[in-house]
Amino acid sequence: MSTEPESASEDTAEAVDAGPGAQGATPGAEPDAAEGEAAADGRAGAAAGPSEGDGADGDGPAAAGDGGSDAPATGADASDEGVGEPARATEAGTTGPAADGPGGAGTGEPGGVDAGGAGGADRLSEAEAELAAQRLERERIERRKAERQGTIAAGGKLSGTAADLLAAVRAVESGEKPTATVFDDPAPAPRRTAQEPVRRPRPAAAEPAGPAGPVPEAVEAVRRVLAEGGAPEALAPQTAALLGEAAEEALRADPWQLLRVGGVRPEQADGFARALLGAECRPDDERRGRAVTVWLLEQAALAGHTALELPRLTATLAQRGVPDPDAAVQSTLAEGEALAFQDALEQTGTPPQPAPGGTEGTDEADGTDGADEGEGHPVRVLIGLERYALAEESLADGLARLVNSTPKQDGSAADWERAAAGAPGSAAELIRAVADHGLVLHTGGEASLAEPAALLHAAHALGLRAWAAAHGPLGRDRFAALAAHRAAGPHSQDPTAPASTAPDPAASDGSDGSVPAGPGAAERAVVTVSGLLTGVEGPGRDADGALDLDLLVVLDAPQLDVEAGALLAESLPDGARLVLSGDPGVLWSAGPGRVFADLLAAQICPRVASRRPDPGPLGELVSGIGIGELGQVESPGKEVVIVPVRDAGEAVHRTVQLVADSVPRALGVPAEETQVITPGHGGAAGTRALNAALKQRLNPGPGRFGGFDPGDRVAYSPAPGRVLPGRVVRADADGLHLTCADEAVVVPKERVEQSVRHGWALTAHQAVGGRWPAVVVVLPGDAAQALSRPWVYTAFGRAARHLSVVHGVEQALPRAVAEVPAKPRTTRLPVLLAPQVPVAD
Repeated sequence: MSTEPESASEDTAEAVDAGPGAQGATPGAEPDAAEGEAAADGRAGAAAGPSEGDGADGDGPAAAGDGGSDAPATGADASDEGVGEPARATEAGTTGPAADGPGGAGTGEPGGVDAGGAGGADRLSEAEAELAAQRLERERIERRKAERQGTIAAGGKLSGTAADLLAAVRAVESGEKPTATVFDDPAPAPRRTAQEPVRRPRPAAAEPAGPAGPVPEAVEAVRRVLAEGGAPEALAPQTAALLGEAAEEALRADPWQLLRVGGVRPEQADGFARALLGAECRPDDERRGRAVTVWLLEQAALAGHTALELPRLTATLAQRGVPDPDAAVQSTLAEGEALAFQDALEQTGTPPQPAPGGTEGTDEADGTDGADEGEGHPVRVLIGLERYALAEESLADGLARLVNSTPKQDGSAADWERAAAGAPGSAAELIRAVADHGLVLHTGGEASLAEPAALLHAAHALGLRAWAAAHGPLGRDRFAALAAHRAAGPHSQDPTAPASTAPDPAASDGSDGSVPAGPGAAERAVVTVSGLLTGVEGPGRDADGALDLDLLVVLDAPQLDVEAGALLAESLPDGARLVLSGDPGVLWSAGPGRVFADLLAAQICPRVASRRPDPGPLGELVSGIGIGELGQVESPGKEVVIVPVRDAGEAVHRTVQLVADSVPRALGVPAEETQVITPGHGGAAGTRALNAALKQRLNPGPGRFGGFDPGDRVAYSPAPGRVLPGRVVRADADGLHLTCADEAVVVPKERVEQSVRHGWALTAHQAVGGRWPAVVVVLPGDAAQALSRPWVYTAFGRAARHLSVVHGVEQALPRAVAEVPAKPRTTRLPVLLAPQVPVAD
């Protein structure tokens, strides 16, 4: 799940198309980050991507106190969701048959017979045995005394290397051997590098406070210069963290550096620069052109683009008041703040665009394009931030390595075929595809998760070190329960259970990095993606630094952005298998890129499409939305209920009524198991308004710690791109104590405002990967422009038993399902893969 930045003034996806003041966002309903958001999150100095960031509420620097996030970003934490593996059944010190033996308690003898037990007339009595033992002990003491009184030969009791060294020293002292030749013996064989110990999934400690903030002196200096320029002093800590200890000097030398701070917009940075520079502040200032260029590229990344086409970028720079956009781009490239790329295009009759300054976009020094005079092919010139460009190239290299390499021969072909033969339909196809290929794509809805579960079980039966990774803890726990049910074997009620006759790895204890066999193995083989990458969960890494596994199944694959995808691909060892599984109809990742969709379009590896439809009225409704049809479904058990409303105030009232009264009374689903989903954070029926109303009804309190009270339901964002649902336990001097995914988390008080929100109501991007017994989707009238088919598909698909739709958008809902697809994203992955991987048949 992700956090969607928000802005009342502009949609990030439109940031590179619209001029100043263009309104791309829905009035009153701030859109999700992956749907496009103009303002960056409060991610000062964050190492992680902007996927989890929050934007400004349209207030610019003045909004810094709120940040406008649905789960604001802080710096990327090294820790993760951190839900570890259940405790092992047997540990050191555990009693059991192996400790006590079958014969008796603690005897240590096979038959359990005591040495002092009655065993015949010739056995000693207990008194005689005791006397004999004392006699032997006295004799041993006497011998030791006699040895001490004799002459002790130096080194006489040494052995091994110590004895050899002593003999060598004596040989040198006596002149028997020259000093230089004493240690000329062949060097011992190098010690074998010990492999990293296998890391068992374990509960993570409370989230760390993150990197130390800037020194107070630097913050105070920045506060002074901000006040001098008329900017909010509240931005001082974030600005100092971004620009370092010399932040004051950097701002005075280049006031437009303030644009690097999340939530600051070009017009606000211009005002700050005018206050500091006076008459020297001009629209054609080279510093301004570079700053606005980088800002636009960052906004594009928030909207999901890994790069922007040059004509689009220069046109938007002109709309932003940059007099010479080409010079601004060229200056940005010269300073190394962005990179230029040229990607070959198919012949379309459109003339290619030269790269700025002749950089990478021309074949000749004079800037002429290779397509002229029939030479070469037309190209498109792209400008992108180095961070995402290099991640996308690394991802392409890693995926090409998997596709072009032969998987390890783990298990014979006959064993794989027997495992596939016991699984019906698509599950069998998936097992056969994985047997022969290093990269496999699997698509389907919620019911199709049974097929990766069947694959995981078959891989364990074949002795493979197989793991599954979900986007977040909700998806992990849900799949772990499914995998545990699936592991019940042929007698399971799951129809996909194969009656495998493959080798039984029951003897494996997991010491070699494999998943331990026996009860609970399936649950322990399911982790989160971030937990796997950070080492908090999963098998750990081998001596070469690669993940210690043979097969990795990544669930919720549409949520992979280019950075997480690159880390996964780089971390897989040679010969490993990777399965990307997910529903292509849901919202894409909050971070830049569309990895899963690009791979599906590239057709470089096998794709297995599930034929298991989601059951019941809810499954029928969501399946229709996926193909652009919003039809009526029969719901005899009140699976789907439409609640029409006239305005946002009524929408909030009816939502609280549904969560607190109607759903618990009619369906028996308690309020804590009902999730509210709405398009944005702002507005009269956004997450803020809904959470305030739900808190007042379900857990009223004064908000004693930053607006929170014990028992409050929250959404905690430890790092960009991650949202953990949880509850407030208490607050003290250490910070806000939460319980998230059954683990204790302490959020320092200085991070509470940035990273914790109330969680009764979420946006659809926050809810991706989760599933609840009951879901209430709120669609106020001012949210009509924020709706799209992927948004509706995602929001409605989070309901497992019951869906209530608080409907105030009239015909905008069916129109969005039929006519509004996902917003396009500019990426380079298909072009990067094309020369490395042949197209699959």
